[in-house]
Amino acid sequence: MEPTMLLDTYLRQLRLPTFLHNYQKFAEDAARSNQDYVRFLLALAEQEAAQRKCNRIERRIKAARFPVLKELADFDFSAIPSLNKAQVLDLARGEYISHHEPILMIGNPGVGKTHVATALALEACRQGRKVRFYTAARLVNELIQAQDEHRLHQFIATALKLNLVVLDELGFIPFSPTGSQLIFTFCSELYERVALIVTTNLKFADWTQVFGDERLTAALLDRLTHRAHILEFIGESFRFRQRMQRE
Repeated sequence: MEPTMLLDTYLRQLRLPTFLHNYQKFAEDAARSNQDYVRFLLALAEQEAAQRKCNRIERRIKAARFPVLKELADFDFSAIPSLNKAQVLDLARGEYISHHEPILMIGNPGVGKTHVATALALEACRQGRKVRFYTAARLVNELIQAQDEHRLHQFIATALKLNLVVLDELGFIPFSPTGSQLIFTFCSELYERVALIVTTNLKFADWTQVFGDERLTAALLDRLTHRAHILEFIGESFRFRQRMQRE
């Protein structure tokens, strides 16, 4: 077998696809610039490492199941004066995840809570964190299904392997007593073990409307607000402003 074909075979066996794709071009460049073998191999290794990092990030983002990807750079902070841009950018560094701290985002619909939550979670993926995005309704449905199928413990055990969970749109739909209890159990298990981002259109005093049980609501808020970063979104709906501009 020719050396090139043999090398291709070995690179496939060693699972070095970026080496395989680039080594001939890099060898030609090295010959033209009179590079030594170490620099040639270093360039290939750097390219392989960079590609693997990109692939890991792509897998993290896919596993998070974001409905739409959003970037902090695209968020109009000037439209929400109540929101501290410096604080949000500081949170994007991810230290709250290392400390297993919650972020609670409160404000009316359409003011950008989901955008900021998604952007922070996307940045966490780029930092190599394991992330999962849920709407509150979807999480409750999955918890109820897991309980009915006698795999609730497994479901929560899987969540505990994550670094960050996003719980979006809490407050739009009231939960059944079973749903409320399961959300409480889920959040209690994650407390001080997995970072949590919650977006809600309700003030804390109104959470009983969603959970129904005052004592359960108080116990949940006690856990979520402990060591939490609370971001308040006060402003006009982005969608409403865009509609008015079009008109």
